[in-house]
Amino acid sequence: MNDRIPASGLEAQGIDTRADLHWNLTTARLVEVAVARQEGKLSADGPLVVETGPHTGRSAQDKFIVRDAETENTVWWGKSNHAMTPDHFAALKADFYAALHDREDLYVQDLFGGSQPEHRVRVRVVNELAWHNLFIRTMLVRPEEHELKGFEAEYTIIDLPSFRADPARHGTRSETVIAVNFTEKLILIGGTRYAGEMKKSVFGLLNYLLPPSGVMPMHCSANMGADGSTAVFFGLSGTGKTTLSADASRTLIGDDEHGWSDTAVFNFEGGCYAKMIRLSEDAEPEIFATTKRFGTVLENVVMDNLTRQLDLHDNSLAENSRGAYPLDFIPNTSDENMGGVPHNIVMLTADAYGVLPPIAKLTPDQAMYHFLSGYTARVAGTEIGVTEPDATFSTCFGAPFMPRHPSIYGNLLKSRIAKGGVDCWLVNTGWTGGKYGTGTRMPIKATRALLNAALDGSLNDAEFRTDPNFGFKVPVAVDGVDPAILDPRQTWADKAAYDATAARLVDLFVANFAQFETHVDEGVRQAAPKVAEAA
Repeated sequence: MNDRIPASGLEAQGIDTRADLHWNLTTARLVEVAVARQEGKLSADGPLVVETGPHTGRSAQDKFIVRDAETENTVWWGKSNHAMTPDHFAALKADFYAALHDREDLYVQDLFGGSQPEHRVRVRVVNELAWHNLFIRTMLVRPEEHELKGFEAEYTIIDLPSFRADPARHGTRSETVIAVNFTEKLILIGGTRYAGEMKKSVFGLLNYLLPPSGVMPMHCSANMGADGSTAVFFGLSGTGKTTLSADASRTLIGDDEHGWSDTAVFNFEGGCYAKMIRLSEDAEPEIFATTKRFGTVLENVVMDNLTRQLDLHDNSLAENSRGAYPLDFIPNTSDENMGGVPHNIVMLTADAYGVLPPIAKLTPDQAMYHFLSGYTARVAGTEIGVTEPDATFSTCFGAPFMPRHPSIYGNLLKSRIAKGGVDCWLVNTGWTGGKYGTGTRMPIKATRALLNAALDGSLNDAEFRTDPNFGFKVPVAVDGVDPAILDPRQTWADKAAYDATAARLVDLFVANFAQFETHVDEGVRQAAPKVAEAA
C-alpha cells in the first residue's frame, strides 16, 4: 500500500479524469519522468534544465481574482488586482476540468504553504508537466510521510500550460490566465510554462488569508544571528534581498516569503528561487553551489548540448533565468524554517538617483510610510539618449501579490513594530556620488559593515544627523566605513545637481503616496519627505 497516496483523491475537488495519477512522487522520480518525457535535460553536474518558452516571467496582466460576495469589499481592486466575474470563472473551470478529463498523465503534490503549523494552508497542486510538479514540490513545504495519507486539501491549484483561454468566453485578456477564486478555494493557471506563477499564487493566497488573524505576510528574506535575533529584509528585485540575507555568519530562514505571528517569523516556503543570470561563484558561493546539485531545477539557463555544461552569463533564453532548490541546499539554514519575532527590519532600495544615504534609522511612522511606498529606482534602459533612472513604487514591496488594501498590511506592520520595539532601517544599495551614469554603485563592503552594525546593535550608539529632505536619522560615523559616503550630498561634485535631484525624488514620493493619505493616521502623513529649504 502506498502511503503517499491520500485517502481523499481528486474527486474531493470534483475532478473526474481518465489520467494516470502520479501522487506525491519524490524528487528523483520526478526528475526521471521529466527527462523521459523530454520536458528537460540533466546538466553535467546534476540539475534538471528546462525552458519555459515565451513566458520567462510572471504574466501580471493576465492574473484575475473572482469578484463575488467574498471579495467585493475585501480585495483592493485596481492596477494589481483585476476582477473576473463568477460566470466567466464557471466557464473557465468547466473547460479546465474537461481538459483534465482527457489527459493521459497528471502529477499531484499535497503540500503546505507556511512552516508554522497553526498558520499554514494545505494546498493540492495538479500538473500536466512533471517538472512543474517537481518545482512546486521543491518550493513549498513538504509534509512528513505520515501527514500525506490523511491529507485533505483546503485549496487546489491546477496548472495546465497547454490550456488556451478564450477571452470572449472566459473574460481574459489573452490565452494566458491565472484565475483565483477565494470562495471555491481554487486557482487555475493556463497558457504559460513559467513555474513561478504557482509559487506566487500561494503567496497571494496567504497574503489574503493571514491578516484577519493578525499575522503579517511579508515579501522579504529573513535570517537569525547567533543569539537568535531575527532580521527581515524587504526589497524589490535587484536590491540585494537574497544576497544580503545569505550571510554565512547568520542562519537563513528564507529568501522571499514569510509570515510574522505573535511568536515567530516563519517561511512560507521550503525552497529558494534565485536569479541565475551572471551568478558569480565569488560573490554568491552558496547559491552558485546549487547549480551543481541534483534536485535543483534551472529555468532558461543556457546549456551546451554536447558537454551539458552551463553558461550562466548567456541571456539568450531569458534575462530572468532562475534556479529552484530546496532550502537545505544552502548551508546554515533553519531546521524549522522559523525564527523568533524580529529585532530588526531592513528595507532595501537601489536608489539609482544617488540621493538616499547608505543607511538611515526610521521611526515606526517613517517605517510605515516607506513600507507603503515600496521604493526603488531601476537604472536607465538601453535606449539611446535615455539617461534618467526610473522610479518604481511597489507598495508593501510586493504590490502584485497583495490582494487586500495596502493599509491593512501597513497598519499590521506598524502595530507589530511598536509592540516589539523593533529597530527599522532603510538601506540604499544603489548609487553614490551621483545618479546612475555619473556616480558609482554603493560598495557592498560598506553595505555589509553598516548592516552588521545595525543588526548587532552597535549602530544605535552612533551619532546621528537628521536628513534635511527625508527627516530620518543618518549616522555620522561608523567603524570601518568611509564617513564621506554617509552623507550623499557631500559625495556629489555638483551640490546644486544633488539638491535638484533630491527635490525631484521627494516630489515622486509625495505624488505616489497621495493614494494612501486617507488610509493612514496623521503621524504617517507627517513622515512624508519635504524638500529642504536650504540643504
